[in-house]
Amino acid sequence: MEAAAALLRAGQVVAFPTETVYGLGADATDPSAVARIFTAKERPRFNPLIAHLPDAEAALAEGVFDDAARSLAAAFWPGALTLVVPAAPGCRICDLARAGLPSVALRVPAPERTRALLARVGRPVAAPSANRSGRVSPTSAAHVLADLDGRIMAVLDGGETPVGVESTVVACLGGTPRLLRPGGITREALEARLGVALAGPEGPDAIHPVGPGLLASHYAPRAQVRLDAASVAPEEVALLFGPDPLPGADAARARLNLSPAGDLAEAAARLFSALRQLDGIGAPVIAVAPIPERGLGEAINDRLRRASAPR
Repeated sequence: MEAAAALLRAGQVVAFPTETVYGLGADATDPSAVARIFTAKERPRFNPLIAHLPDAEAALAEGVFDDAARSLAAAFWPGALTLVVPAAPGCRICDLARAGLPSVALRVPAPERTRALLARVGRPVAAPSANRSGRVSPTSAAHVLADLDGRIMAVLDGGETPVGVESTVVACLGGTPRLLRPGGITREALEARLGVALAGPEGPDAIHPVGPGLLASHYAPRAQVRLDAASVAPEEVALLFGPDPLPGADAARARLNLSPAGDLAEAAARLFSALRQLDGIGAPVIAVAPIPERGLGEAINDRLRRASAPR
């Protein structure tokens, strides 16, 4: 932990676990350090990064929080929620991490050890998912090394991440809060807290996204991803959900079930690992069974749609 913090304070890039996925961290106040994230990930520089803080007090110093943002922070921090708010006049997060935007994306992660690491660093830590840009997000240290070995200084190994999909991103920039990216906190929980329905992302702009994770093609394995499959061809591999098998799945090159019991939380936790495992087989297509668009299913389907988008 202390070695990882020392590397981050020295401007190096270190991968570390959160409750969602592994993040690729660098000092968010140092443009040179942030640039190392983009280099390691081969990430487009117009895509802003989430700054991670050890507690809500530290996050409140970096952004301007309206009543809605304060209410969501009080209810869901520490946790799998990122808030996009106007940058505070004294915001320390560099322009490169913010993609030149007047807003900033902030999160206080749940695991105590992650927050302890951030407290040791003593500065906001920018941390997108610890994989090459557009690839499947990592939920273990082994996943990080599969993509980034030789590109980064260290990985802090915390085992498997329990949530398995990235944080929910909500923009509180005036007016009704907008759901920019479904994630580990469900729409239903957020709307129950706010007492109003969240607005949509208003057509995320592929040139200048206002928040992280909004590129149309993202989380992409090398194989093509075919959604809402009614059956599986013999040359395909199958990503299943629930107790009912897809026709042809038994004869497919391989098959994995995200949750035989139909549990969306279990499916979210296993999603990226399953995509990586199936992609490693080398089949041309991953056929994905239909997944309900409710609760965490909204986040799972969002990731799958991005994985299946034209490259």
